[in-house]
Amino acid sequence: MEPGIFGSVFVSLILVFSSFLRVSGNSEGDALNALKSSLADPNNVLQSWDATLVNPCTWLHVTCNGDNSVTRVDLGNANLSGQLVSQLGQLPNLQYLQSHRMQEELYSNNISGKIPDELGHLTNLVSLDLYMNNLSGTIPDTLRKLTKLRFLRLNNNTLTGTIPVSLTTVMTLQILDLSNNHLRGAIPVNGSFSLFTPISFANNFLDPTPVSPPPPISPTPTTSSVGLALGLLPNGHQFESSEGQWMIYAAVNFRAPWDNLRDTQSC
Repeated sequence: MEPGIFGSVFVSLILVFSSFLRVSGNSEGDALNALKSSLADPNNVLQSWDATLVNPCTWLHVTCNGDNSVTRVDLGNANLSGQLVSQLGQLPNLQYLQSHRMQEELYSNNISGKIPDELGHLTNLVSLDLYMNNLSGTIPDTLRKLTKLRFLRLNNNTLTGTIPVSLTTVMTLQILDLSNNHLRGAIPVNGSFSLFTPISFANNFLDPTPVSPPPPISPTPTTSSVGLALGLLPNGHQFESSEGQWMIYAAVNFRAPWDNLRDTQSC
């Protein structure tokens, strides 16, 4: 092979390989860039989100692991508006997704629209914090797939519909806040939801939680039950017991015949 031809082939291979690395390595960047494109960013908080980079690990508000895979996206208090995108489900190692506003801040997020069903693909997600926005629609049933989820805070939105019963199967759930929405129907009380108090569901249109019946009243102990409690059996039989227990047993069982004999003699 002539040197010129070899050089051309070598350069072509490098270009193809580089293109492959960019496509595969930047898939998570493409997902985040789709989010950026759907948001209004008046303060240029997302200015560092450059889609031409190999990966998004150098972007502000993005954290990656040692394999340059996105594990955290923090967009709280950034004065963003717009909608979440389905491409967020393409971040397989994402653990924390936060897009909320704090009351003490002078500016806030105003994310609207629905919570994408594709968030159920984020099976490594630990915390989903979308509170204090303007999200509408229903809570996706797909969130049941988030088997590592510990914090789910969707409060202070305009979510409607019922609470998916399937969420009770997420046994890792430790913090839940669905308050201040427009949810209706019954409050699930089984599974992981048995840990949560009414404050997690306050200020909705949910059915009241049924009041548990009072515990049954214990019956008054009888003479026989007193003997059994002392380690004694009826009909004169006795467990191994102390002399004090035997004296109580004798007083209970021999007083009645003595009273009968005394009554007979008096007659």
